[in-house]
Amino acid sequence: MKKFDPSLYFITDSTGYTEEEFLYRIERALIGGVTLLQLREKNKSTREYIRLAEKVHTIAKRYNVPLIIDDRVDVALAIDAEGVHVGAEDMPIATARKLMGDDKIVGATAKTVPWAKEAYEQGADYLGVGAIYPTTTKVKTVLTSTDTLRDICNAVPIPANAIGGLNKDNIDVLAGIPIAGICVVSAIMKADDPGTAAEELKARAQKLGLI
Repeated sequence: MKKFDPSLYFITDSTGYTEEEFLYRIERALIGGVTLLQLREKNKSTREYIRLAEKVHTIAKRYNVPLIIDDRVDVALAIDAEGVHVGAEDMPIATARKLMGDDKIVGATAKTVPWAKEAYEQGADYLGVGAIYPTTTKVKTVLTSTDTLRDICNAVPIPANAIGGLNKDNIDVLAGIPIAGICVVSAIMKADDPGTAAEELKARAQKLGLI
């Protein structure tokens, strides 16, 4: 497994942006201190996804930040991305691991302790746990309690990140829970300056002892 730092995990959302603005915002976020980057595109054709992923990968490599492709193992393989993230309705984790190989990162979503243990046993390298708060990026949001998040962190030996509606003003609720990091979309993507937003979020998380 490739080494990676999940402390500030940024998941993209290109909705409403030109490609130029989208790529600029990603670079600003990387400059601001993002440590792991996930490209998430639900509505692009395979050809469009690969084309955009290649451009994003070029930027990510400039800052030595691993690129994770959401859901699409084929796209991840096509551009030789550092990893892939699979959700509950995506390809089985074990299958993704088999296709990606042992040297690539495979992440998974988990909302319960049994789910987390199964993901680990199937070969996941890290977990995204949530949603901690309601989120604007998904129509159906199933909330995960901080108690469940803590239980998951203690149940598996792989990094577990909190995700779902998190920003610098509400992550206090995570204090004392042994998470490996935080995953955000809107807190960085929709900020006036993604670079400053990333810096402030990271600083706040460090102050709270979360990362």
